[in-house]
Amino acid sequence: MPFPLPPPGLRLAGVSATLAMTALVQGCGGGDSTPATPTVTALSCDDGLKTAFKPDANTTVLLVKSFKAGDAIALSGTPTTPAPPVAPADLCLVKLLVGPGNAGPATAPSTSAGIGIEVWLPAHAAWNQRIRAYGSGGWAGSAQTSTTTIGGGGDGNDLHASTAGKGYVVATSDHGHTSPFGGISASFGMNPDGTVNTTLWKDFAERSLHEMSVKSKALAKLYYGKAHSYAYWDGYSTGGRQGLKLAQVYPDDFDGILSGAPAINWTRFITNELYPQVAMQRELGGPIASAKLTAVSTAAIAACGGAALGFLTDPYACRYDPTKDAAALCTGVAGNGGVVGTNASAASCVTLAEASVFNRIWYGQTADGSVPDPALDNASGPYLAGSNQLWFGLTRGAPLDGLAGANAFPIATDQVAIEMQNAALGSVFFSNATGNGANAWQRFSYNDLTVAAYQGLVQQPQFSNINTDNPDLTAFNARKGKLLLYHGLADNLIAPQGSDNYYNRVASAMGGVAEVQKFFRYVHIPGLSHGGRLEAAAKVPVPQTALGRDELFLALQSWVEQGTAPSTFTATSSDGTVSMPLCVYPKKVRYSGSGAVTAAGSYTCQ
Repeated sequence: MPFPLPPPGLRLAGVSATLAMTALVQGCGGGDSTPATPTVTALSCDDGLKTAFKPDANTTVLLVKSFKAGDAIALSGTPTTPAPPVAPADLCLVKLLVGPGNAGPATAPSTSAGIGIEVWLPAHAAWNQRIRAYGSGGWAGSAQTSTTTIGGGGDGNDLHASTAGKGYVVATSDHGHTSPFGGISASFGMNPDGTVNTTLWKDFAERSLHEMSVKSKALAKLYYGKAHSYAYWDGYSTGGRQGLKLAQVYPDDFDGILSGAPAINWTRFITNELYPQVAMQRELGGPIASAKLTAVSTAAIAACGGAALGFLTDPYACRYDPTKDAAALCTGVAGNGGVVGTNASAASCVTLAEASVFNRIWYGQTADGSVPDPALDNASGPYLAGSNQLWFGLTRGAPLDGLAGANAFPIATDQVAIEMQNAALGSVFFSNATGNGANAWQRFSYNDLTVAAYQGLVQQPQFSNINTDNPDLTAFNARKGKLLLYHGLADNLIAPQGSDNYYNRVASAMGGVAEVQKFFRYVHIPGLSHGGRLEAAAKVPVPQTALGRDELFLALQSWVEQGTAPSTFTATSSDGTVSMPLCVYPKKVRYSGSGAVTAAGSYTCQ
């Protein structure tokens, strides 16, 4: 006689014989001709859960640990400084390892036992039947497989615990590898012989995301004795890219996806992140002083109407050119357009060559290092100007120290090292049996970096299509999924024009903006750099995470569960002095012409 079976791939090993027999008898109706639903017993946060959870042969439970409200979120090896966060409620931490990983020498960064996953489970009575999976940052590689420390990932375990304390099951991952340097080391991506490690690239780029979804859902169903009602993805930077990869490749995994500052167009923008350093080396012989980076960025903000706020509401409209700004050029320096410099401060004034490099940084990578007059083309997108422009530059007003500071951004150098299969090009964090990173990129010409950029495109199959730029979201739309993307207009690492480009390509492929907005909406956030939502400058109005107001996620949740599509948001700065509407793209926030520039009521979305 047939009887209800567990979900495919889920074996309830370790459940008592009595419970198993009860399910069998009930399933067969106990002699009755009508089958009955088996009784499912929720499990406790102990080794019984560790024994019972065996969803497949590749999955191992490494740790089950109970935390009471008020306990420090820490394991035996967790540092005490700074003090670890405190559990906001009773929580259960489960650490999983999902193989097969990548075999190899024990000391090689390319050797991995598999994908590490952490799942935070609220108390049985507190679960809201929702799963909220978080993405990682940079190259990932956190401590999810460690039984002595907790893997914080890109957002930190204080956020994850806080979210679980609000009733969500929370899942995070190391995305297939661990690193002593966390998210700034790409050593895992190169085999000991210098070739691309395609196995771990696939785990990093996409497989780990699906495993997080499948395993967290199965674990929740076993632990609570009932299935989830909704599943959400919440990711920023690399986590934002991961969310879009899920929509593209695993459209059934999540009902709603919140994608912030997504690191899509991966090889394009990361190779481009090295362009400011190459330009400074080739044009100036070394970096521009930090004080000059700040002074010229501040001048750009002032020149384009942002002095009162300290940031630009629409940097795309800004065509500031320091080669034509007498106040930026050093005294006596002949600039462009007949301008002669008047700045007598050696600390802040710039030469004509330095001013020209600023324009290169703002325009983005070109094949030959050339840059057009900003009055004609300021790289505001959303499409590249032509074959000579390889990617977009940072917007005027975005902080420049991250990419144009004294040291190259290590994520960029390591990506280029893998593209060129030359470990020496990497940062000091990059290690390989063929050699270690030695920042050999410093000898690069513009053409060398162009070769690296094209190599990144050619190698997409080896990188498991890490660029995550497929505009076909038909399957995600068909399953009624909802996607909310946001990007800061002062992002200092990932140019927001890349997100603009992707959204416009999706609209072009799927019937236009109005049609796409039925399931996919995009929000620009003026003044927000890449530092994150809670770490923004005190006077920049930005949305927050689950540690704060959580307004973007709650809007997504309302869209998924009540059908209320997000339109205009109001964001407030952390110091409470500035508020501003955030507009759904392609609309922009516009000052109405009257009222305080710090008040949301003085702006409209047009």
